[in-house]
Amino acid sequence: MTVHVKDSAGIGAAPSPHEHDRFDSKFQAAARFVAQRALLRPVVWHSLVTVTVRGQENVKDIDGGYVVVANHSSHLDTPLIMGGLPRKLVRYLAAGAAADYFFDIWWRRGLTALFFNAFPVQRTAGGIRSISAKSLLQRDIPLLVFPEGTRSKDGKIGHFKPGAAALASSCDVPCIPVALVGVHIAHPRGTNWPKRGRLPVGVIIGKPMRALPGENPVDFTARIRAEIIRLRDANTADILGQQKSSKGAKK
Repeated sequence: MTVHVKDSAGIGAAPSPHEHDRFDSKFQAAARFVAQRALLRPVVWHSLVTVTVRGQENVKDIDGGYVVVANHSSHLDTPLIMGGLPRKLVRYLAAGAAADYFFDIWWRRGLTALFFNAFPVQRTAGGIRSISAKSLLQRDIPLLVFPEGTRSKDGKIGHFKPGAAALASSCDVPCIPVALVGVHIAHPRGTNWPKRGRLPVGVIIGKPMRALPGENPVDFTARIRAEIIRLRDANTADILGQQKSSKGAKK
């Protein structure tokens, strides 16, 4: 999942800044809260994996629009991030989802919109028209973006496309780096369901980042990627070591 910034108008078409729709609907936000906390969170957090969240204090003062940027290796990534961020930050958080997969069938489109306030993003030419990510940010609707564009096959963090950094810079909003730990092990790409045993995973929330004066999107993207790698590397041994400690205690 990724956001591509084509020009100053953003991607595709979207409502004007003063027009309300499902992205900022209080009714749909309430329905999404019920769906996430009563259905999705119990399944993912309490049945499939063992989750450690760190860094919530780094975003306690965030308000208005922002862009969450994370590494991507599993279909668990989005529910883990939305469950790991403080509730006030995810009420209207909209996740960019690949139009050619998540919006190709009516039931998948409906579920993706319900659970993740998702908007379609084109990975290939043609097809479903994408929503303007820039116009959502201008309405103070925060975004979740995976700048690798697709899930990692081996857990290694790949190349980051600069669209998210360019978007944040053009709208003068911060990027929140989030490192996901162990998710590629718990639910490898190509598998239909996470491995048994509630394997440990981590959601590490970094401090908000803004483009430096005169910094271009490519350089800003490189800094964001480096910070996500740092957060992941600093927490991996401890979080994944919980599995070994748990097994040792059972012997």
